[in-house]
Amino acid sequence: MTEPDKVLLTLKVNDAVHEVAVEARRTLADTLRHDLELTGTHVACEHGVCGACTVLVDGDPARSCLMFAAQAEGSEIRTVESLAGDDGSLSDLQTAFSANHGLQCGFCTPGFLMLAEGFLAERPDADREEIREVVSSNLCRCTGYQTIVDSIQDCAERRRNAKEASA
Repeated sequence: MTEPDKVLLTLKVNDAVHEVAVEARRTLADTLRHDLELTGTHVACEHGVCGACTVLVDGDPARSCLMFAAQAEGSEIRTVESLAGDDGSLSDLQTAFSANHGLQCGFCTPGFLMLAEGFLAERPDADREEIREVVSSNLCRCTGYQTIVDSIQDCAERRRNAKEASA
């Protein structure tokens, strides 16, 4: 049973199913952070401009501050927490960001990681210009974007090399 003015949702987040009662107007970002305690999704502008709240919804990058949690019901949601291994080890993308200094203060990093994860799944052979175009949709005030592009390009190359080696 839910409280008045709340809706009961079943959300699949990072391969786990969660039942949560939220106000119908509650954003996906707030639901992830406050109700599911997945605080890796950052909230900044709350207007969909900065990209800090980017998550994957059915594999596509989405601004979770612009989406109601109820809109995500029935979808597969991935947050930055899904990238690390079960043992806490960094993913190849996170490792590339670390190795290439693709972060400084780190506030925007989860949004960039999820944007890149979705993009590389769709375009594993992306060139530098395509990567630059994609990352221009998110804001970073520290890095100047060069190292973010380097990080994504490095990860893409490593994934391609690993795929070729296993073929």
